[in-house]
Amino acid sequence: MRKNTIFALAVSVAWLLASPVIWGQEKGNDKEHAELAKALRDAKVSLEKGLAASESQGKPISGKYEVEDGKLQLSVYTMKGDKFSEVIVDHKTGKTAKTEAITGGDDLTAAKAQSGAIAKAKVSLRAATEKAVKANAGFRAVSAMPSLKEGHPVAEVTLVKGEQFKTVSEKLD
Repeated sequence: MRKNTIFALAVSVAWLLASPVIWGQEKGNDKEHAELAKALRDAKVSLEKGLAASESQGKPISGKYEVEDGKLQLSVYTMKGDKFSEVIVDHKTGKTAKTEAITGGDDLTAAKAQSGAIAKAKVSLRAATEKAVKANAGFRAVSAMPSLKEGHPVAEVTLVKGEQFKTVSEKLD
């Protein structure tokens, strides 16, 4: 009982800490969105395929395209047992380019919160992402982030079409 309470509290704190960042992104970080939309033109690999490629390193618990140091990067967080990793998938070939252990800081906090949501999921993050893309013709997924909402696991899937971004919620249970 005490473990469940502590875990629920940790997930809640992680969610509250992440919320201002998420809200800031939703308010239209136009410059970053424009940069990402432009960089995605070179990406041959879908987020869904990136999630699938990372499965050799563990269970995918989140994934996103981002521009890191001016370069497009497909990053997937995975968990294997109680260990977390960041898997970088080559956005042109779909092969794993690099895997690094996540051992601390904000990345570990985020990975723990995401794994809590995935632990309750009956639907894979990849399947939820595929469903979101299928329901939104012409869009492609750029991120899939799981969380718990009212005790239920959901994936917030951010989609892009040209320079138009939108986020949809997919149930994971």
